[in-house]
Amino acid sequence: MADVLIRGGYVVDGTGEPGEVRDVGIRDGQFVPTDQLEASPGVIDATGLVVAPGFVDIHTHYDAQLSWDPTASPSPLHGVTTAIGGNCGFTLAPAGEEHADYLMRMMARVEGMPLAALEAGLAWDWNSYDDWVSRLDGKIGINAGFLIGHSAVRRAVMGNGCHESANVRQIESMARIVAEACQAGALGFSTSTAPTHHDGNGDPVPSRGADPEELVALATAVSNRPGTTLECILAGSLNGFTSEETDLLTRMSLAGNRPINWNVLAVSSLNPKGHEGQLAASDYAAERGARVIALTLPHSMRIRLSFLSGFVLDGLPGWRATISLPIAERMQALADPEVRWRLKEGASSEEAGMLRALADWRRLEIIETFSPTNRGFEGRTVGDAMAELGESDPFDALCNIVLADELRTGLRPGGMSEREADWKLRAEVWVDPRTVVGGSDAGAHLDMMCGAIYSTALLAHGVREFGVISLEEAVHQLTDVPARLYGLTARGRIVDGNRADVVVFDPETVGYQTERMRGDLPGGAWRLYAEATGVHRVLVNGVSVVDDGRLTGATPGTRLVSGRDTETVTP
Repeated sequence: MADVLIRGGYVVDGTGEPGEVRDVGIRDGQFVPTDQLEASPGVIDATGLVVAPGFVDIHTHYDAQLSWDPTASPSPLHGVTTAIGGNCGFTLAPAGEEHADYLMRMMARVEGMPLAALEAGLAWDWNSYDDWVSRLDGKIGINAGFLIGHSAVRRAVMGNGCHESANVRQIESMARIVAEACQAGALGFSTSTAPTHHDGNGDPVPSRGADPEELVALATAVSNRPGTTLECILAGSLNGFTSEETDLLTRMSLAGNRPINWNVLAVSSLNPKGHEGQLAASDYAAERGARVIALTLPHSMRIRLSFLSGFVLDGLPGWRATISLPIAERMQALADPEVRWRLKEGASSEEAGMLRALADWRRLEIIETFSPTNRGFEGRTVGDAMAELGESDPFDALCNIVLADELRTGLRPGGMSEREADWKLRAEVWVDPRTVVGGSDAGAHLDMMCGAIYSTALLAHGVREFGVISLEEAVHQLTDVPARLYGLTARGRIVDGNRADVVVFDPETVGYQTERMRGDLPGGAWRLYAEATGVHRVLVNGVSVVDDGRLTGATPGTRLVSGRDTETVTP
């Protein structure tokens, strides 16, 4: 591996300390003093650019995509060099071929991965976590580590009964599988009890069948393997934790002797105190010797909704039964005035919580249409379209538009324009020790959003546009903070001896382009995709994976193994 000299850049090393213009040396994939380089190293001219550690995204779902796309696109375009998958209890292993149909349909429903891509892009012939994950060794462009997911473990042990309560023997079997996966390198255990998570049949995902004692037992199973951690999403992640959930988070952290992070803390100036109640769970845990960390987004969630996938919409009270119907039957139901009335009532009810904001149907933006009769509605709101449709009720207008598109209409919640007050409040939360910037969900919800933009969004808006956070602190939050939470060794900072994961970007132009649909997945499936702007070069272990803003196709990434690439972080 040739020596590399990154010359003349403004080096922001990840610690949060002020940056400085200096050179950076790389040899054999590590940072080294520049005087140790060979006489004529390869030179990257970074004059006028920022040189920072590669960004660490601890909440992705690249588990499937890395099998057919070693680059994990488009995340590296946005500066990400390390990604953690297997979150929210959703993994491909250990349940293999016997459970492939169930797992594929579950992942398609709950994580928005096209079923055609999962069928065409994966072998599904593994029989253990190690059998699956070891296939990535030497074949990936970024550093990637994975948690072991509760729903796949439950399915492997309980089969078709995975939605029921588990007995003692079954819990012991699950704990053994979790422990074996960690011994094989899994970075920890993940789970979900979120009411929005349903499988391909419309039933709750398997992990939602677990009682607190099962969750605590599986958290305990990670404790004997160095460098492991815990991750979850609970019902209270959306609407505020109950005292029982706060106690459960605390018990899981104590049982595993590890931090537990949850996804995702929403912060809005329209409800400036709303997030404080959820962060109080961290205080409760800390008082008892545990550690609970909230993942929080560095930008407004720009989601694309559709009645075809139904994700998020099926979380509205009374909607799941309709959204889970086969397409033809779903369309028939949406044409029924009685069903429409029932759906409207559920969406506007108190039980809808944060999702109640979706019920302001007039403000829904129509961002993509497919029927010729709808073509003139793109870029407009449902309220704008009502008169042309001859409808006095906005929900009726919406249903008529959606039905004309055979449910494919792309929709976006209205009123999501950026407000400076939001960015100021978010900045306060980013630097709170009870939070970590993350929650991109990159690799998932491919018809809803492109979460990979989270890093360039923080730099474009938080640093440059609104100035609510310094460049040095933003880089710190994208690199060293998540790396330390997961105990990543030799990553997250530009310091001699660390692995040479680097992003070189222009602070004046760094950002992201508009999300566009592209049909580049296996089976001809489509996804939302966003290019970056201002990101010139990205190196993983000293090798360029992005050059002049384009993926090189190189695969220098490391499959992260607990205890080897991570060290233990205790509460």
